Amino acid sequence: MIGQIGFYNEDGGLNENELGRAVEAILFVSGEPVKKARLASALDVSESDIEEVASMLCDMYSFERRGIRLVKLDDELQLCSSPEFSEYVRFALETRKPPQLSQPALEVLAVIAYFQPVTRLYIEQIRGVDSAYTIGILLDRNLIEPRGRLTAPGRPLQYGTTHVFLRTFGLQSLSDLPELPHIENIDDGREGIQKAILELNRDSP
Repeated sequence: MIGQIGFYNEDGGLNENELGRAVEAILFVSGEPVKKARLASALDVSESDIEEVASMLCDMYSFERRGIRLVKLDDELQLCSSPEFSEYVRFALETRKPPQLSQPALEVLAVIAYFQPVTRLYIEQIRGVDSAYTIGILLDRNLIEPRGRLTAPGRPLQYGTTHVFLRTFGLQSLSDLPELPHIENIDDGREGIQKAILELNRDSP
């Protein structure tokens, strides 16, 4: 249980419920993912306290069937609308459902998600086709990002997935990705990626 923590209240600190409301307020105003470390620093508590409160909020929103959910994204937290109300939200805000990703885009995204950081050459070795155009599309949609350069001749760029990727596919972390079968060669890799694509495509944007 969270004890008295340093925040300027008459009682000398926040209790668990007050901390939960403070976290909720910050995430609501932000509208974007906020790092747990930043929340802990702002509220003068430990990251484990933030984790505890985040779990409490997740359980509360789920139990009360609230219109919002708290999503854990690796080292960040974000408030979002409940999936069952997505059509109402979309209609009320007059937004359109984003177009689905093409099969080539899903293939490239799956390779990057499972083997990141990877170079374009690595992606093309697995897929067997040029992937430059598709990589550009995924970069534009902020689903992938550069992750430095490989220490090799030419120093090619490496790519990894973003938090937008996690939110898009309803994942809290990369550990939530569907498990790939054991891969011993490129052909096994292609087959495994195809199976992963089918899983990812269920919630594709």
